[in-house]
Amino acid sequence: MDLAGILQGFNPWWAGLGQPDLPAFRRDAFAEVWEWVEATGPRGLVVSGARQTGKTTLFLQAIEDLVTKEGYPPAAILYATFDHPALRQAGLARTLEAWREACPVLPGTKGILFLDEIQNVPDWQVWLKHQVDFRRGLRVAVTGSATPLGAGAAESGVGRWETLRLPTLSFGEYLRLRHGSTPDIGGIGDLADLFDRDRAAFAALAARSAELPARFHEYLTRGGFPEPACAPELSRCQRLLREDLLDKVLHRDMTALYGVRRVPDLERFFLYLCEHEGGILDTTAVSRHLEGVTRQGVANWVDLLEATHLVHRLRPHGYGKEVLRGREKVYLADPAIAGAVLMTGRHLLERPVRLAAAVECAVVKHALTRYRREGATVSYWRDRSADGLEVDLIVDRGEGPLPIEVKYQETPIHAGKLAGLSRFLEKTGGRRGIVITRMRDDLGVTRVERGPGKGQGSGTGAVEVLKVPGALACLILSGG
Repeated sequence: MDLAGILQGFNPWWAGLGQPDLPAFRRDAFAEVWEWVEATGPRGLVVSGARQTGKTTLFLQAIEDLVTKEGYPPAAILYATFDHPALRQAGLARTLEAWREACPVLPGTKGILFLDEIQNVPDWQVWLKHQVDFRRGLRVAVTGSATPLGAGAAESGVGRWETLRLPTLSFGEYLRLRHGSTPDIGGIGDLADLFDRDRAAFAALAARSAELPARFHEYLTRGGFPEPACAPELSRCQRLLREDLLDKVLHRDMTALYGVRRVPDLERFFLYLCEHEGGILDTTAVSRHLEGVTRQGVANWVDLLEATHLVHRLRPHGYGKEVLRGREKVYLADPAIAGAVLMTGRHLLERPVRLAAAVECAVVKHALTRYRREGATVSYWRDRSADGLEVDLIVDRGEGPLPIEVKYQETPIHAGKLAGLSRFLEKTGGRRGIVITRMRDDLGVTRVERGPGKGQGSGTGAVEVLKVPGALACLILSGG
């Protein structure tokens, strides 16, 4: 097997050639990858995310800048993907030997490895730990579409490698990729910034974001996987999504990486999640619905789907037993997944319940990406009383919890629709809450009188409720 020839094909810069068909569009995460490239420390970099989110492109763009802009010696850079059967069979040691034989590294020059789909290499965490600890003349960045189950890998990586989680495209990235730009929203960096705006500012913001709702609906049907999102026809976009998710992840990765044998049962569960997206996961009810599937089987499959970056989990807000006894909410990793699998196409926009679920999924994805990066906790809240009122998102950045409720509807949102938000603010003594709305002009802050609460920290007085259209909210959470 000509490993050197295969590597030459993956590394055209060795021969002074450019990289063909490399996209000019750069994801926001490129800045974080480049920050690692420029760092001088020994730590490795692990970029994890679902298939087709652009991990490979991030690496190839970094290599292009290293060679063409920084003048880094091309022979000192190796790109290899272990999705290729020959490299997968050869393994890491033989692949690196072939690189050294083909391109001897100049003395005093650090070699840089960009290794793709590292999950296909057995015990890659041990190997990377060894490289970081003992091979100071070699820097290593890897990508993975699946993460190992269990805590051992995370513990071994502490202090040895940085982890960059790459979600699907944010709404802001989607607008730049597909439409070339985003509207000017006046430098608003966070949803909480809107509480201090006046009516004139809200009117101007509504006017500047007039085009957003239609493009947001387009985003909900096409999703944030870059290649499918750019497909000329929606039918092709959703077909590519189904092929990548069902064929490559559920059929191939689950079997090869995790030894899943009952793939049809896993498919049934995945379809269940598509149909019941964003609901509290009742493993007993799911096991009854999916005949022959146990509660433990359901729990295991959620672990696997999370490991392959296909779902997000939200844990209940609270402390101690409240969290331990509470059930999780499960969301798909991208708002277009359910529509692609269920083949709803543009009919999604005509089905209020399905559309509202897709918007909630989008808001949750954007909030998790934004706030967890800042070190905040993101959860949901459910009252333990008989009425079981809920709040979709609770964001806590150490300054008190901020509740966010998604009410994506064409009719006015009256006080009765905000019972969960009101109850949470009563119980916690909070003064502010956010409601994600649908209509572009439904934007502004209203003051609502709060009655006496019954829980710790409760109180009376007015609270501020900020209404933000879903499209604008996701753009702000994208980073503007």
